[in-house]
Amino acid sequence: MKKRVVITGMGLYSCLGRGLDQVREALYDGVSGIIYDAPRKAMGFRSALTGHVEVPDLKGCLSRNQRVFMAEQVKYAYLATADALAAARLEPDIVEAREVGLIYGNDSSADAVIRCIDIMRAKNDTTLIGSGAIFQSMNSTVTMNLSCLFKLRGMNMTVSAACASGSHSIGIGALLIRNGLQDIVVCGGAQEVNPNSICSFDGISAFSVREDEPWKASRPFDRDRDGLVPSGGAATVIIEDYDSAVRRGAPIIAEVSGYGFSANGDHISVPNVDGPTRSLQMAIREAGIDIREIGYVNAHATSTPVGDRNEALAINSVFGSHKPEVTSTKSQTGHEMWMAGASEVIYSVLMMKNDFIAANLNFENPDEASANLNIPAKRIDKHFDTFLSNSFGFGGTNSTLIIKNL
Repeated sequence: MKKRVVITGMGLYSCLGRGLDQVREALYDGVSGIIYDAPRKAMGFRSALTGHVEVPDLKGCLSRNQRVFMAEQVKYAYLATADALAAARLEPDIVEAREVGLIYGNDSSADAVIRCIDIMRAKNDTTLIGSGAIFQSMNSTVTMNLSCLFKLRGMNMTVSAACASGSHSIGIGALLIRNGLQDIVVCGGAQEVNPNSICSFDGISAFSVREDEPWKASRPFDRDRDGLVPSGGAATVIIEDYDSAVRRGAPIIAEVSGYGFSANGDHISVPNVDGPTRSLQMAIREAGIDIREIGYVNAHATSTPVGDRNEALAINSVFGSHKPEVTSTKSQTGHEMWMAGASEVIYSVLMMKNDFIAANLNFENPDEASANLNIPAKRIDKHFDTFLSNSFGFGGTNSTLIIKNL
């Protein structure tokens, strides 16, 4: 008999705030975390828009020897994970006594790599790069650091699946628990925010250039969208076997009831409709629910012309006459990339627990595809007990999660 998988802790370091309370208020009030970052223009960026995330100073939390191995995104992930473990009542002695797993989404560590190369080229001496550089520059920098800092002794794996990385981490963690291979898994996603990490995206004109009003730049599903806005931070979700959570008296927040995945098997950067459709169908089938039970859809919709249109077509084809509210929290946060699949689960849980659906900001005019969806441009007060969250990425990787209230 398959085990049930529940969420027992969550932590966030986001452009909407540090911690669940700040983020919940920002979602409710429709606050945007997007700014104009002037130095990017001087660097040659076509778009200077970004989610605003301060790099934390961890001098008071960790020793220099610990900090030297941490890339930017690891710092966000450390704080998000510390909060999530505390919320799940997983004290250090409990963690060290058990084999707690770790699966985290991260698909770049560009800034660390560039800094290494700059030193080598300037000094012609690799010994000046420093002992921490290799651990900062690997894609697995988040998991290798978190596993050591928090003494996590179970599964230790980084998911590099583009913008579906954070979502896949939760789905894969749930599979491990359902099959009895782990009792507790720390899951999540992290994204570096520095300009070096996303200059290549800017180079292919992926970003919005609506710079005069940054808060209006991210326009998921709107007819006049002109590109995404990069963002980042970190989000951690603690998932656990239901019986384990009950035995230790952990807070049980929600249940991961369905996980779907697919590949488009098509163009490397242009999404299609078939792949996302199959991901949604698989998640619903695994959850064993009627689609009418789904009260809200957190869409992947990044504010790109083709991506939003094809996702709208996929959602409409799956849900048909059932029209749950569909929004993209990226209208407030921008696209948090490797982090997004995990953060958007948390954003949606916060809405579910507080009986509201955040507005799809800047949705003024639907296009032919989005006109078929129920997209609220303003916050609505609504109770719902089940939501579906989509995350899709370059290379045609798709992930869909279904979460139920408990």
